[in-house]
Amino acid sequence: VILLFLSAVTVARAQVQQEPSAETTEGTGISINCSHPNIQPAQYILWYRQLPGRGPAFLVSTLKGSKDVQTPPGRLSVAADRRSSAL
Repeated sequence: VILLFLSAVTVARAQVQQEPSAETTEGTGISINCSHPNIQPAQYILWYRQLPGRGPAFLVSTLKGSKDVQTPPGRLSVAADRRSSAL
């Protein structure tokens, strides 16, 4: 089980909406979507991974566009209007 969530500089203002968890089998890709309709222009989009029994571990951040993730391999894509992102 892999839990991923987004955190903006001020989560209360960003009103992040995402499924609390996602599950897949090893070797199978998965896309996790996150909505942040009230994100401010200067707020970074941050993604973390939380494995069972552990604290959150930083994966990637960006203001806009797309960015590769090294571990685990993947890609963060941010919508042009920045109101959503997917990993």
